[in-house]
Amino acid sequence: MVGPARWEQGCIAFLFCAATAIAAPAQIFTTLANFDGTDGTQAIGVLVQGAGGGLYGTANVGGDTKCLGGETCGTVYKFTPDGELTALHSFCLNSLPTCPDGARPSAGLVQATDGNFYGTTWLGGSVRAAHNPCWRGGIDGCGTVFRITPAGRLTTIYDFCSRPNCIDGSEPSGALVQAANGGFYGTTDFGGVSADGVQGRGTVFEITAEGKLTTLHRFVGSDGSYPNTLIQATDGNFYGTTYDGGAYGEPELSGTVFKMTPEGKLTTLYSFCGQVRCLDGSAPDSLVQAADGNFYGTTRGNGAYLSGTFFEITPQGKLTTLYTFCSVRPNCADGDGPISLVQATDGNFYGTAQGGVNGMGTVFEITAEGTLTTLYSFNGFDGALPGGGLLQATNGNFYGTTSSGGAYRYGTLFSLSVGLGPFVAFVRDSGKVGQTGGILGQGFTGTTSVSLNGIPAKFKVKSDTFVEATVPPGATTGFVAVVTPSGTLTSNVQFHVLR
Repeated sequence: MVGPARWEQGCIAFLFCAATAIAAPAQIFTTLANFDGTDGTQAIGVLVQGAGGGLYGTANVGGDTKCLGGETCGTVYKFTPDGELTALHSFCLNSLPTCPDGARPSAGLVQATDGNFYGTTWLGGSVRAAHNPCWRGGIDGCGTVFRITPAGRLTTIYDFCSRPNCIDGSEPSGALVQAANGGFYGTTDFGGVSADGVQGRGTVFEITAEGKLTTLHRFVGSDGSYPNTLIQATDGNFYGTTYDGGAYGEPELSGTVFKMTPEGKLTTLYSFCGQVRCLDGSAPDSLVQAADGNFYGTTRGNGAYLSGTFFEITPQGKLTTLYTFCSVRPNCADGDGPISLVQATDGNFYGTAQGGVNGMGTVFEITAEGTLTTLYSFNGFDGALPGGGLLQATNGNFYGTTSSGGAYRYGTLFSLSVGLGPFVAFVRDSGKVGQTGGILGQGFTGTTSVSLNGIPAKFKVKSDTFVEATVPPGATTGFVAVVTPSGTLTSNVQFHVLR
């Protein structure tokens, strides 16, 4: 095992010396687990709450012990309610450099309606061809789409760059989203079309659970480059961002917001860096659709202090910059290079950023009007450099990861409580009358009723953390209420009834 870093040495006598700290009244930060490398390192993306109550995620590298010395491998891991962190799958376990199961996942997972998790790897796969441009870090292959069961059985369902000149895309780094039609939608960083016919600017694709992939859009630069994770909005369309490209497409000084229909018709809504000195920011991250119907997001670059922004954009493309990071000096105490957001049950947005008073990252809260509060600043002992956004679990608390720091320098998994109450969430937040869907929560044993917008629904309690319910006849879009022995739990978002 690698020895302790300088900022660890004062706490080597007890493992969790900085495990719990109170950032402010009613705000409690807890280090829940320390990655040791064999379960992964450089954890990335947003955690997912599983039907069994555990948290699931991915790590970009690490895994089997032979992976700890290089930028290879990666894991899918699980964190149980009793505090156990384990690797469900280590990529490239016995197959470097070919890695037919994929390597280096670069985004989180999505829990699907079939009870399994789906994700992507940035490299690896079974494609071995002359047109394969993806040999990186000693790993062959241009990435995969995979399915993994809650018990850890992984199946590769697609290998990228399996078509001439990688017209199907290569190196996906965004998470998948399961759409209302049951298909999965995602993006690739490269591939598609380009001047040299090989290395394009990225794609948007749809893929079935059986692995049938359809490329819906190929970026060419003027419409964006290197797309991020998509979201499906309440209007049924997909919205997303590209890290680069657009009308002002200098490398890493631009980016776009776009809308795309399920059939693949793409419209650019906004091109960043169109303002003087790029005050609107550049290199946007993924979006979140808020309860007011508008979209909110962050940029990692530019803005007044060259450290990113927080913005609102309407479905029609009107963008308003609400906050500029690194406006609190010295040391960018409010953070810089913010990562993806989540809107919590109190209506505010929560996220993570680099920088902070210790230079090791922050957790922040920001209102829809742009008032930012730094909730926690990492110090190294408790983790450093958060590698993804936050999950608000159904107990009301936030969960996230750091990519380094902690007891072994391989990162941490943490929680932050700000006093928000429990609620219920959906595996998928839309469906037709007669369809059965999953509800996530806690304390479901003994549940007496489930209703959608006031209309009773048939339900079955599968476990203390998971209920299946059927969309009732006459139901309309609205909130779901679950009556448990300890009280009524209401959904954090509306369930959309499809016609």
